[in-house]
Amino acid sequence: MKNVLKNLVLLALILAVACPVFAAKAKPWKVNKDGTVDVELWYGAAVTEAGPPPKDWIGYKIIREKLGINLILTALPSSENDQDTKINAAGAGNALPDIFMVSDRVLPMLVKQGLVADVSEMYKMMPNRTKKLYDADAIAFSTINGKSYALAQPGSVARNEGVLIREDWLKKLNLSVPKTTDEYFKVMKAFTLEDPDENGKNDTWGFGAYLEVGDVNEGLGRRFDPIMGAFGVAGTWNLTKAGFGLNLMKPEFFEAMQYVKKMVDEKVIDPNWTAYKKDDFRASWKQGKFGIFREQNAAYASESNYAPFDQNFPNGSFLIIDPPVGPKGKSSCGTYTVAYRMYALSSQTAGSKAKLQGKTVTKMQKIAELLEWMSSDEGYYLLGWGQKGVNYVLDANGIPTVKGIPDESKGFSKPEMQPLTQLRNLVYYNSDIELGARYPTYTTVVSKKEMSALKALREMQSKAWTPNVGNALLPKPNADLKRFYEQGVLEFLNGTRDLTEANWKAWTADFYNKRGGKAWEDEARAVAEANRLLK
Repeated sequence: MKNVLKNLVLLALILAVACPVFAAKAKPWKVNKDGTVDVELWYGAAVTEAGPPPKDWIGYKIIREKLGINLILTALPSSENDQDTKINAAGAGNALPDIFMVSDRVLPMLVKQGLVADVSEMYKMMPNRTKKLYDADAIAFSTINGKSYALAQPGSVARNEGVLIREDWLKKLNLSVPKTTDEYFKVMKAFTLEDPDENGKNDTWGFGAYLEVGDVNEGLGRRFDPIMGAFGVAGTWNLTKAGFGLNLMKPEFFEAMQYVKKMVDEKVIDPNWTAYKKDDFRASWKQGKFGIFREQNAAYASESNYAPFDQNFPNGSFLIIDPPVGPKGKSSCGTYTVAYRMYALSSQTAGSKAKLQGKTVTKMQKIAELLEWMSSDEGYYLLGWGQKGVNYVLDANGIPTVKGIPDESKGFSKPEMQPLTQLRNLVYYNSDIELGARYPTYTTVVSKKEMSALKALREMQSKAWTPNVGNALLPKPNADLKRFYEQGVLEFLNGTRDLTEANWKAWTADFYNKRGGKAWEDEARAVAEANRLLK
């Protein structure tokens, strides 16, 4: 039965694509007897196994009384595929709700069919929410042919890694914080040769890393991205319209390889870098083995992760510094992507008009008013944590906590209370308030330093980064091509292959023209263009 239904939906979609509706006429918008208007919202639940907000949820009452809106909620299925199926089926039947969560896989099809409204004008209608949730990258992500067709807000925390340097080693060796690649190399060499830990042993290195390669970080991986970024080739892909392609094939990649080869040859990089795994890498910096490395904010600064270093080196300290600036002025900690939650408005209802309190408004205006309220202090805390004094209180730093509420069984973190905050993904934007509970400030046990993984995160995010939004959608290389790519790069660095310009050009030509590199790049370009990833 399920297969029959899916086939019917697919047939309806094919017909819809073949015969686009191009924005059917707006449906009439009735005013209820109590003076409210209906707004139907299909949302992505914060906790899929928990139920929807109860009928007596105070949020319904506030929204009715303050905004004149009778909010009608429907949770979308937990599975992304099932979500897409539900939205597709509603679109095929011209039965989309007023506002609904939509994936970037489905949105372009709905746009082509004229089933979603251009929401570009909404950003000015809700200035507070726009400032918090919708930056230029978010708006660009939902823009098709110059128009924004969805409200895209951030999901996971992005740009949460940075370049760390041993501050105490700099002071002991009377060195300044390095800025350029040349200055970085000078400091790395001093950290390796001049015994910065003063233990009389040759056991420190200027740079530490390991091969953290994956689906979007072929080659040397993200731990080397600050070095590659100095040459403009961080990450696997360049996702700009002007320079799209595999970074491996760019002349600057060879220049970056020459720099890394110099690090290897002059032994300023921990010689175990090719054998290390993540745990080895992290154990090594905590044991004081290297002075410059890229690390994640919590892996560096959270209490349990920093404790071993604090125990080993109570007088030791780190600085988060800018990634090196290369010969052409480029600099980047690495590439980053953002997972967005998108909400679209039905074109059939967005323009519907109703007369409320003597004033004619469109449903789009009323939805903007609802979303703006959600991002107000009242809406933000209510949707995010429940009722103040009942489900949470604020600690000394303004962070919601259940410590001190009259009835701990009603704490927002209790499973029974989770239906009250099912809409929190509509208001969360990775603020200090949200992350403060995850990354509390603390005092180290031995050195008595004040540490904060949140402060570290904000500092890391302030550095230079290269946007690669949507790179996870790009095709992956086949196993043979990936192996050829990664083994070849390592062979040039360990001396198995001589890193000359002629040898490099011959190897990359083999990779591109004979091994399948060009076909991989061509496939990636098609996907990038189809998914609006090129900026």
